[in-house]
Amino acid sequence: MKEDGPKEDRPARGSVWRTGKERRGGRGGQPSGLDRARITAVSVTLLDAEGLDRFSMRRLAAELNVTAMSLYWYVDTKDDLLELALDAAFGELPLPAPEDDAADWREQLRTLAVDYRAMMVRHPWLSPIAGRFLNIGPNSLAFSRVVQQVVGRAGLPAHGVTGAISAVFQFVYGYGTIEGHFHARIADTGLSAEEYFQQSLTVASEVAGTSEVMRESRALMEARGGDTVQEMLDRDFTFALDLLIAGIEAMVARG
Repeated sequence: MKEDGPKEDRPARGSVWRTGKERRGGRGGQPSGLDRARITAVSVTLLDAEGLDRFSMRRLAAELNVTAMSLYWYVDTKDDLLELALDAAFGELPLPAPEDDAADWREQLRTLAVDYRAMMVRHPWLSPIAGRFLNIGPNSLAFSRVVQQVVGRAGLPAHGVTGAISAVFQFVYGYGTIEGHFHARIADTGLSAEEYFQQSLTVASEVAGTSEVMRESRALMEARGGDTVQEMLDRDFTFALDLLIAGIEAMVARG
């Protein structure tokens, strides 16, 4: 068996955004009717419709009605396409003006978190790949910069800003990921969200030893309110986000 080389000898994953590579496709003779913007947009559409597992250079080429080799005028690998699609998704996020001193940082942070959650649910393929790339595309960097500026206005000491960002957006990442999986399971059944939810409760209650846990869970779910499953998800998200923002305020007051 071949031994892996020392960790320090292994190159870090490259990026489609590295100097020079982002201009690939500018040479003469490339296939007409194609550009990175179109390729990226179709990649996002395919990923939304068919998922990450079915996405390939061949599948994308077929959708664009070109040969797979034509795509290599613009990208080197499928990873390049995924990195472009990831940044395109971040480009959908509306960004507040953090330099507006009259704006409430709490409301700006809530808006950023809500929109980030919606992006995760809208593009369930995004979650598995977000940690695979450097996230240094222009849209991702713009989002990160605004988040830093908004949280920075809360009044935390400098060493606490990144921790606050992690608390909020790693929560949103996890919540949006699970919510996306939930919607995918529902879509596979053909049931409505409410039908699926009630069916899940019934199935779980029939498992040996779960009756007491399910009874307690029902009481908690009834207490949180909401006429639909989506309303319950929204209420939980809003309350959890309020807890995190209150935590930031508490840390500012303590400091």
